[in-house]
Amino acid sequence: IHDSEKAAAYRIRHSVYCEDLAWEPPRPDGMETDEYDAHALHCLIRSRSSGEFIGCVRLILTAPGDPLAPLPFERTCGPSLHRSVLDPAKLPRDKIAEVSRLAIIGQYRRRRGEKNTPAGGLRDGEVDSNGQPRFAWLLIGLYMGVFAIAARHGLEHLFLLSEPRLSRHLNKIGITNTQIGQPTEHRGFRAPAVMNVQHVITNLEPLLKSVFTHVEVQLEARYG
Repeated sequence: IHDSEKAAAYRIRHSVYCEDLAWEPPRPDGMETDEYDAHALHCLIRSRSSGEFIGCVRLILTAPGDPLAPLPFERTCGPSLHRSVLDPAKLPRDKIAEVSRLAIIGQYRRRRGEKNTPAGGLRDGEVDSNGQPRFAWLLIGLYMGVFAIAARHGLEHLFLLSEPRLSRHLNKIGITNTQIGQPTEHRGFRAPAVMNVQHVITNLEPLLKSVFTHVEVQLEARYG
């Protein structure tokens, strides 16, 4: 994406991670960045009504000059990873990435229980009138962006470090992820998990598949 769009993502991250949650120190320029941004793929979501960017996420790729360098989750959870289930160090390093810095600006995550999380989401037991889990559409849109970008770049496995509750919710709505380590204290308990890109895309439910296809069309129109 363009530098101006990256700057928009960095400002969203600053709003959420530095100002709302105080997980990172405020930056003089109002943009939250780190060393992983140099080798990350960025995704933004825009409000139809205002035209403003309101959410973002990134995929951290392995370092081009040092592909064996650990991804952030490997640094945080290395000793607690269940490497007999899946060892990230033994996968083709150019085929993996980590989902990171998923954030939605505060005014869009004001439901009870969402204010203190970077992206909001489903709450335990939250279902619609048919007993199905409610969709948090901004969160879904960002994840569909993640998988569309991953597929375009030939990535096979995506890792994430998230609250076990979010992992459960993702599984409920068909974004299959498998825990591969013990929960670790990292701004609350978070567990490492892995998602197989093609498995998730192939098995998306029709409603999510329609969102994924829309994102694919947009990417194709922009990047060819």
